[in-house]
Amino acid sequence: MPAINPRVNVVLEEPVYEGLRRWAKREGVSLSLKVRDLVKEALEAEEDRALAQLAESREQTFDRHRAKTHFQVWAHLKRRKR
Repeated sequence: MPAINPRVNVVLEEPVYEGLRRWAKREGVSLSLKVRDLVKEALEAEEDRALAQLAESREQTFDRHRAKTHFQVWAHLKRRKR
C-alpha cells in the first residue's frame, strides 16, 4: 500500500541519531515525528529570515513622500452607503 505522505530517507551520524532518538523518547513521540517537527521549525525560521531580508531591502528604498496612505490604497473597496 503506498504511503499517503511523501517520504524522505536521511543518513545521520551515530551521535546525532542517538541524540535525536533520546529527545523523541523524552517527549514521547516517534523519531519520525520529531524529525518532521524539527524540519518544519527550520523551514519556518528560513522563511522568517527571508522575509526579514526582504523587509530590510524594501525599507532602504522606502520614500515617505511617495508612499500612499491607507485610504488611497483601499478606498476603492469601500461600499457607498445607501
